[in-house]
Amino acid sequence: MKRAFRIIAQGVVYCAFAVLVGYFSAAPAYRLLDDGEAQIKLSFAYGGKPVGGCRDRSAAELEALAPNMRKAQVCSRERVPLAIEFELDDKMIYKNVLPPSGIHGDGPSRMYEKFVIGAGEHKVGLRLRTTVRDQGWDYITRRIVRVDAGDNLAIDFDPVAGGFVISGAKGGG
Repeated sequence: MKRAFRIIAQGVVYCAFAVLVGYFSAAPAYRLLDDGEAQIKLSFAYGGKPVGGCRDRSAAELEALAPNMRKAQVCSRERVPLAIEFELDDKMIYKNVLPPSGIHGDGPSRMYEKFVIGAGEHKVGLRLRTTVRDQGWDYITRRIVRVDAGDNLAIDFDPVAGGFVISGAKGGG
């Protein structure tokens, strides 16, 4: 009698758990964005130009090194921090200087930011400085994009493609 009661109780508990899991797998509904909103994700990893140049070692410096360490030139490993600006509809919404990663500052600068915007047509302007200077930009991208409600617009950086790559937008110029 006790064994039968235990089996029935265990079945009831398992059924209740299955119903709960089933309910929470579909409800309550989770909404990432409100009606009429879209999202821009600006994300990339890129290493700026090296900070310093290379220099030749003197004969005395080379002689002081072990034979397997005698490299004629020594070059700086540190990279330039990247300066980035992001405009949406002629309004600055993001501006930052991204330091290089790594212990010696020789890794790529990384960033990931999300921006919630209204659906529709927008003017996007992106600028990136990857060299040692205070003025001017190495890469400039300007586009008009159209995003529908619930869309995700992804912006990446690819110097081979000529700068910023915008995907997930409809139309635009």
